[in-house]
Amino acid sequence: MHNIQIRQEILDRLMARRGRINFYETIDPKRTALVVIDMQNTFCAPGSPAEVASSRGIVPHINALAAELRKDGVPVIWVLHANTQHKGRSDWELFYNHVVAGEVRARTLESNSPQNQAVYSELQVGDDDITIIKNRYSALTPGSSSLERVLRSMGIDSVLIAGTKTNVCCESTARDAMMMDFKVTMLSDCCGALSDEEHRSALENIIQQFGNVMTSKEALDMMRSHKA
Repeated sequence: MHNIQIRQEILDRLMARRGRINFYETIDPKRTALVVIDMQNTFCAPGSPAEVASSRGIVPHINALAAELRKDGVPVIWVLHANTQHKGRSDWELFYNHVVAGEVRARTLESNSPQNQAVYSELQVGDDDITIIKNRYSALTPGSSSLERVLRSMGIDSVLIAGTKTNVCCESTARDAMMMDFKVTMLSDCCGALSDEEHRSALENIIQQFGNVMTSKEALDMMRSHKA
């Protein structure tokens, strides 16, 4: 897990701009869902083609938070990445032709095939949890997944974002969520990146422009103190 803090200069900037650190001072549990991004073998398993070692360190935090949220009736949604293939072409050719190459490309294609997708084995999935497949970094980019429709159908207007990578799929989903009028909270101890620097950069982007950045305990405490 990353041991970083938002820089004081960023906090000072927020106080000067809006007079407080958080975007939102309340989280309504009846209108909130936990959205866990890409916690699957492709990113979590040792030696996997897109391994993010820090993702294994956040597993206990995600498990603990999800267990508490289920007690409060808050939906837990697992968003997994997959890309289909047909005659040697994927449904995201730009990524596979320009972001990865050679053996890494081949292994990533295989790892991301739909039939290989499941929540990482160390994570505890509840009977009523929801699993959604996405095919782009952001689960809310039009056409990438059914996440928006699922959230709207449940009356959700607030999302807690966890998973990996902090600065890629988590940040992309969080940015789109805010621009689609969902209230965003990025969970700093439930997200993992390839480095502390990338993790902190993403959190500082979110807290300035897109939503709250809080630990899982802080978010849970804020939610449980909400007055209906």
